[in-house]
Amino acid sequence: MHTSLPSITRIAPWLFLLLWCGGFTVAKIGFTGAEPFTLLSIRYTAVVLLLLPFFVYLKPALPKNRVQWLHVAWVGFLIQVVYFGAAWIAMNAGGSAASVALITSLQPVLVALCVPYLAGERVTMVRWCGLGLGLAGCVWVITANNEITIMSAEVLGFAVLSLLAMTTATVWEKRFGVSQHVVVGSLIQYSVGVMCTLPIALFTESMNVSITPTFLFALTYLVIGNSILAISLLLMMIREGEVTRVTSLFFLVPPGSAIIAYWVLDEPMTAMAWVGMAVAISGVWLVSRSSALPD
Repeated sequence: MHTSLPSITRIAPWLFLLLWCGGFTVAKIGFTGAEPFTLLSIRYTAVVLLLLPFFVYLKPALPKNRVQWLHVAWVGFLIQVVYFGAAWIAMNAGGSAASVALITSLQPVLVALCVPYLAGERVTMVRWCGLGLGLAGCVWVITANNEITIMSAEVLGFAVLSLLAMTTATVWEKRFGVSQHVVVGSLIQYSVGVMCTLPIALFTESMNVSITPTFLFALTYLVIGNSILAISLLLMMIREGEVTRVTSLFFLVPPGSAIIAYWVLDEPMTAMAWVGMAVAISGVWLVSRSSALPD
C-alpha cells in the first residue's frame, strides 16, 4: 500500500533530468520578458508565496538549531543565488544555453575529486571511467550539433562561477546537510534567494517586465518545475545516495537540453549527436552500476 523510498528514488533521477534539462530552454524564453535577476526575484517570490499556505497548514518542524538553519540557508544561497544567477547572466550575455550547460556539466568530475576528502566517499576506477565516458558523450553531443561558440571572458567567467557554486553546494549538502521537511527547506532557501536577488535586480537592472502568455508559461515552469520539484528531488537524491553517482546525472543535462530543444523548438539533432547521447548515457549507467561492483 505504501510507496517505499527505493521506489521514489528509482524514478527521481529521470524526473529530475526532465525538469532540469527543460530549464535552460525555458530560461532563455523568460529573458524575453525580464532581465535575469528580475526574473529570478519574481520566481523566488512566487515560490515563497506558493509554499506559505502549505507551511501554515502542515506545521512542519523547523531546523533544530542555528547551525542547521545556516546549513540550509548556505546551500540555498549557493544554488539559488550564485549558481542560477551566474548561469543566467552568462546566457543573457550571449552564451548559448548549450555552452553554459557544457561547462556546468563538469560538476561530476569536480565532485569526484572533492568527495574523498570532504564527504568520505571513495571513487573507484570504474566510476572514473564512467565519469570520463559521460563527459566525452556530453562534449560529443554539443560539438556534433555545432553548438559550441567562442565565449567572451564574461560569459566564461560566470559559467565557471556557476559550476563552482553547484559543486560546492552538492558536496556541502552531502557533508553537512540534515534532512528537513521539503516545505521548510524550500521556504528557507527561496527566502534567501529573494533577499539576495531582489536588491541586485533593483540596483543593476531596469526591473521592467513584459507580461505575455509565453513569459507566464516560462515563469510557471521555472517556479513549479525547476524551483520546487527539481531542486527538492536533487537534494533528496544527494542525501539518500552516493554523491558521485547522483551528480553524474548532470552529464545528461546538455544532451537532454538538446533533445528538448529538438522537440520543442525544432532545433536539429545530427546523427552523430545521437551517438554522443548514447555515450553519455553509458557513462552515467557505468557510474550508477559501479556501486554494485567490487573495487
